[in-house]
This record gives sequence, structure tokens and C-alpha cells, in this order.
Amino acid sequence: MDRSRRLPSQRQLRVGEAVRHALSAIVTRGELHDPALQGVSITVSEVRMSPDLRTATAFVLPLGGQGTEEIVAALRHATPFLRQRLGHAVPLKFVPHLHFQADTTFDAAERIDRLLRDDGADGAPADGAPASARDDEHGA
Repeated sequence: MDRSRRLPSQRQLRVGEAVRHALSAIVTRGELHDPALQGVSITVSEVRMSPDLRTATAFVLPLGGQGTEEIVAALRHATPFLRQRLGHAVPLKFVPHLHFQADTTFDAAERIDRLLRDDGADGAPADGAPASARDDEHGA
């Protein structure tokens, strides 16, 4: 098996969840004083830890999905402060280096949902039943 495609260990998942909770708490308490982060609700949806637990990639999304790139840039700018706070909040041998990325999973899920709801270009319903069968069901 290719090492880069290996599933995360239980330890990686557990530490990632602890880091996610700590980052969420720091952001929720309003400890960040960057103007781009004022008055914005930010969701830390996932934190993926490297196998050595020295790097954490946090996936973030502002409520409403507006201004995502500005939020990510502000969090990247606040990384030293966040690492310092994280060091006090999560008992780890090493405080992980933080990387922030916009979470696009909600966009992908919405796109898939839209594709499943839309009728095909040929007029066939999304459930795959022929249009004549659907009309017979509804008494047409």
C-alpha cells in the first residue's frame, strides 16, 4: 500500500479531534483580533494530523460561506498566536504546525445533491424511471 494513501491511525484521529475542539474554542471565544475575523462565525470542520503529529491541516468555513479566502488568510496570519494557545490547550509533546484550508466538502455535497435532484438533459427523471411509467403512476 502506498504510504501517502494510508488511512489515519486512531491516534491521528484522536489528536486531530482534540486540536479541532481547541481551535474552535479559541475562535469562538473571540481571542483573535483580526478585523477580517470580527463578527464572523467560523466552523472548523476537520483537522487532519500528519503521521508524526507535527503538522495539522485545519479545514475551515465561515458561516454562510462568504469571504472564505479572507478568513483563511486571516487565520494563516494568526498562526503563531493560535499555536501558542494550542500549546496550552492540548497536551502534546510538540505543538503542531498549523495549515489552514477552505473546506469545500459542503460545496461538493451541494453540487452532488443538485445533480441528483435535477432532471437529466434528455428529460428523464432523476430516479431513472421512464417518463411514461411516472405518468402512469400519477394517473396521467
